[in-house]
Amino acid sequence: MFKRVLFSLALAASATVQADAASETKVREAIKTLVPSAQIDSVVESKLTGFYEVTLSGQVLYVSADGKYLVQGMVYDIANKRDLTEEKKSGMRQTALAGVPKSRMISFPAKAEKHRVVVFTDIDCGYCRKLHQQIAEYNNLGITIDYLFFPRSGLNTPSYDKAVTVWCSADRNKAFTDAKAGIEQEKKTCDNPIAEDFELGQKLGVNGTPMIVARDGSQIGGYLAPAQMLERLTALELATK
Repeated sequence: MFKRVLFSLALAASATVQADAASETKVREAIKTLVPSAQIDSVVESKLTGFYEVTLSGQVLYVSADGKYLVQGMVYDIANKRDLTEEKKSGMRQTALAGVPKSRMISFPAKAEKHRVVVFTDIDCGYCRKLHQQIAEYNNLGITIDYLFFPRSGLNTPSYDKAVTVWCSADRNKAFTDAKAGIEQEKKTCDNPIAEDFELGQKLGVNGTPMIVARDGSQIGGYLAPAQMLERLTALELATK
């Protein structure tokens, strides 16, 4: 009798695994039907009953187990007052950025660092330039800024070439500041990580610059004035205590 019960449980577990695999296949096929070239990063069961959570290109989507419905938007845990979708995105950003060595960034450190952010930037972006014009103010408030390049016009474009020139300069920080001020520089080339930065930005869903990411992976901007950025980072820090 006991062996029969164990055998029945094993069959049920096997059926569940097969059912889950079948559902995941339907979910993947549904995404491919809409976007044949989609590079799906993960498919896992969602907190939303009957739906799977799909991550791709920095986005989080929800697809029904039968592959018939797709939901794009925020899933909010009312009882615990948590934005589950944004938490997922933040985790993705944090993990990805943790794998980027500091040597691949152009950093403007605060002398008395309280906070550190990563900013995806474009040399020619107006608000990116405005942010960098205030770099001393951010630093004075204890905010270190680590820059990664995201030339919005894409690879092998004038903005991309300017980023490469900055990277290949003997004094990258000065070249970066000069480029942001619109100062023309002699074109330079060398081995550089600009394409990697751009690819990372695409993977994390960067669709505008500047994109500001806090240590926990939270996207806090868009452009933020120095005082606003400090306020936002302080609030994040308090929320995690």
